[in-house]
Amino acid sequence: MTASKNILMVLTSHSELGDTGEKTGFWVEEFAAPYYQFKDAGFNITLASPNGGQPPVDPKSELEDFQTASTKRFDEDTEVQTQLANTKILSSVTARDFDAVFYPGGHGPLWDLTDNVESIKLIEDFLNSNKPVAAVCHATAALLKAKTPQGESIVAKRLVTGFTNTEEEAVQLTNIVPFLLEDELVKLGGDFQKADDWNAFAVQDGLIITGQNPASSELAAQKLVDHLSK
Repeated sequence: MTASKNILMVLTSHSELGDTGEKTGFWVEEFAAPYYQFKDAGFNITLASPNGGQPPVDPKSELEDFQTASTKRFDEDTEVQTQLANTKILSSVTARDFDAVFYPGGHGPLWDLTDNVESIKLIEDFLNSNKPVAAVCHATAALLKAKTPQGESIVAKRLVTGFTNTEEEAVQLTNIVPFLLEDELVKLGGDFQKADDWNAFAVQDGLIITGQNPASSELAAQKLVDHLSK
């Protein structure tokens, strides 16, 4: 019997969609689908966010169109809702206590996880300890400022994906977001991969696993489970 794995999931604490007056946060499906993949694999899951406590939910992700088996399970799961309401403050967690880290998306991470010093150090510590880092959709932004010990971008020359420019255009937020994720990954030398808009697509390059969009959250989580089960 192998020892159970410990997974850290890092969520956004950011709730404002630029200066639109609308709300954002994390996307429910991108949290729920990976959470249950990990839980059903028998992993121990710890949740953290920059500010701790309840991370903001993107209200759009609660609309009927975006409900899946995982989000319905989440809606009825008081245990995970309580856990989510009490996320640990990001500065209090350390890579050495976990086997992997997973970042769920939503537009929130573009604002508060891209430049978050604690998150950047965490990602670098995971990779330097030979532990995988996974992110889906906009949360791939958390990888943008992390560097290798040699001072190179961790995404340079790596296969990566994330929410695409055409997907951002489709949701009409191209001029609202602080930057276009696809463009930034390419600028850093990332080998950006993508499927057609809204199709499930995830890619792994070494210790870095990324998923393109909400539909890819389960796929990205499954790659992480497979990696840890080897």
